[in-house]
Amino acid sequence: MLAVSLTVPLLGAMMLLESPIDPQPLSFKEPPLLLGVLHPNTKLRQAERLFENQLIGPESIAHIGDVMFTGTADGRVVKLENGEIETIARFGSGPCKTRDDEPVCGRPLGICAGPNGTLFVADAYKGLFEVNPWKREVKLLVSSETPIEGKKMSFVNDLTITQDGRKIYFTDSSSKWQRRDYLLLVMEGTDDGRLLEYDTVTREVKVLLDQLRFPNGVQLSPAEDFVLVAETTMARIRRVYVSGLMKGGADLFVENMPGFPDNIRPSSSGGYWVGMSTIRPNPGFSMLDFLSERPWIKRMIFKLFSQETVMKFVPRYSLVLELSDSGAFRRSLHDPDGLVVTYISEAHEHDGYLYLGSFRSPFLCRLSLQSV
Repeated sequence: MLAVSLTVPLLGAMMLLESPIDPQPLSFKEPPLLLGVLHPNTKLRQAERLFENQLIGPESIAHIGDVMFTGTADGRVVKLENGEIETIARFGSGPCKTRDDEPVCGRPLGICAGPNGTLFVADAYKGLFEVNPWKREVKLLVSSETPIEGKKMSFVNDLTITQDGRKIYFTDSSSKWQRRDYLLLVMEGTDDGRLLEYDTVTREVKVLLDQLRFPNGVQLSPAEDFVLVAETTMARIRRVYVSGLMKGGADLFVENMPGFPDNIRPSSSGGYWVGMSTIRPNPGFSMLDFLSERPWIKRMIFKLFSQETVMKFVPRYSLVLELSDSGAFRRSLHDPDGLVVTYISEAHEHDGYLYLGSFRSPFLCRLSLQSV
């Protein structure tokens, strides 16, 4: 999912609505300058759009061999092969036409391939699933209806799985807000998100880290000694150690990012790709940074404007960062006006290409890494 940077016109409507109530203030450093590795370019515009107007919101992407899979806004998990789209699973039911249908329909988000030719999928409303795409079999692993350490899961988001398939690490972005209200979660800045671990043998779920602000994308390290988790509204990535001498510890992997991180995926260089749907411009003006210490304004925005109206103020600046294995910025790929790649949620590398998922666009994109 995304975080947003609102523009000056929206702020102008809110300046008279300030109040002293400040229950959830955030604090940002000045965004990094868009210089050097971060210097703006148009490399993402070399991407080609695939399946345009044939699927909506392909948030996350996985491959089994050369067959591609994704989840869509109408509640489906689909197979994409030879230019054809085939539905292989649904976790909900009923019409899936509007945002308000999502809780019943379901919304597949994070998806990854397991070791046995099956898919593991995080559905924002339904929980964790294992899907056999060849037999169309669906197995519920963790239901969102089951409280985890006394708290419900309202917004299951992304997942990563060990090579042996035993453990799944996944995020619940909020115990209060659902995915259909993600902008409210962004604007309120609540710290009710968690990183969780599911053991497929014991079927136990435990909380690894809580009090996270919009925990989003997750990714295991190649050595499986730590898990990275994007804390979207804090523009940073946390590192949680799950094995070795540091097990149980946590620290910051990257802080003060130039945009708001969504999904994290491995790169062939041994680092990580991070997708961002909008940036914190510097030089420039980042409205979310400005609003971070003024939550009373943020709350009032949604008393006056619908989420769809607010989305019209979101700058369409798509950014993909490649991080080194230590979290350093290695390179950046931009589409400054979102002319080709819009509302990016994930950069998934496969066979020399980056496949670019989106939480909102009616297509996915493919970029040849040789061309950039």
